[in-house]
Amino acid sequence: MRYCEASQGRVFILSLDDGDMIPGVIEKFAEEKRVQRGYCMLLGGAQKGSKIVVGPVNEASRPVVPLVYELEGVHEVMGIGTIFPDEEGRPALHLHVSAGRNGKASTGCSRTGIKAWQLSEVVVVELLETEACRKNDPEIGFPKLFV
Repeated sequence: MRYCEASQGRVFILSLDDGDMIPGVIEKFAEEKRVQRGYCMLLGGAQKGSKIVVGPVNEASRPVVPLVYELEGVHEVMGIGTIFPDEEGRPALHLHVSAGRNGKASTGCSRTGIKAWQLSEVVVVELLETEACRKNDPEIGFPKLFV
């Protein structure tokens, strides 16, 4: 385990529009407001056809091949994630969500695209005084956090 300390900066409250794409809309906001590092919480709805990564196809394969699940029907969602710069210095969101409908839930990573439905709210908290960033790990095939 590695760690570093950070301080809390600005806090933003976002009300997403119907059809906004996550993670793109949050990353674009972070770039516009110059939020390089932070964490966020999501509460709202996801449109039918939104997709989440629900695990690797095979846990031993390298690079990792993601197992993607497409939501059938509108789902309630909640999630928590982190924002850290990628190797090009752009804010990159890593957001995991739990999506539920009709008493059943699926949980996974939002990187394959969640389309907001009607009402979605996000709180973004900026983190300062740290150099933590995401760097691609060629062995696993996706970026990891370096502190």
